[in-house]
Amino acid sequence: MSHPLRRPEAAAPVFAALGDPTRLTLVQALADGQDRTLGDLSQGLTMTRQAVTKHLRVLEAAGVVTSRRAGRETRFELRPERIGEMRDCLDEIGRQWEHALQRLKMHLER
Repeated sequence: MSHPLRRPEAAAPVFAALGDPTRLTLVQALADGQDRTLGDLSQGLTMTRQAVTKHLRVLEAAGVVTSRRAGRETRFELRPERIGEMRDCLDEIGRQWEHALQRLKMHLER
């Protein structure tokens, strides 16, 4: 797979999905590696289960979570490798900034 930074069309939906506070809360709830039901994930949130479902579908479309049916329930699970790809993308951007700042510093010191 190409590096996410070289394919912004692949990284942008993930960053957009993670840019919402509710979706970040859902990701945090799944970050321990345990799958959860919609009911589990809705607890403590001040919105309807339908609204939570919409947020989970955005995360799923971006590849951040997966879902599977288990009897009458749908269980959601975090895809940590997708988060890792985004971390790598941000690390690369940070390295580029550091390199640019070093070049600027060298230029100013001349």
